[in-house]
Amino acid sequence: MKEAQLNTKDKLHELLRQCCDELLHYVREREPLHPDRWVPAVEVKTGLALNFVAVPKSSMQYGEKGWLFATLARMLEDQGRLEYRREGSRSYCRSVQS
Repeated sequence: MKEAQLNTKDKLHELLRQCCDELLHYVREREPLHPDRWVPAVEVKTGLALNFVAVPKSSMQYGEKGWLFATLARMLEDQGRLEYRREGSRSYCRSVQS
C-alpha cells in the first residue's frame, strides 16, 4: 500500500512539474510583448484559462480564482525560475534570465 501511495505521489508531483514547465514556456513566449518582459498575471491566467473554483460544491466561494496559477508560479519562484512582482492591485511575472 505504501509503495502505491509513493508512486501516486511521484506521479502527481511529476505532473505538477510539467505544468510548471508549460506555464514558464507560455510566460517566455509573452515576454517580448511587454516592457522589461513583465507579463501581467491576468494575461497568463486568462490566456491559459487557469481560473477555477477551489472548494467543493457544498462549500461557498464566489466565482473562480487564480489559485492554480498562484501555486505553479510559487513553485517556479521557489525553483528560481520565475520572478513575481506586484504594483498596486496588478501582478506581473517573468522568467529568470540565466
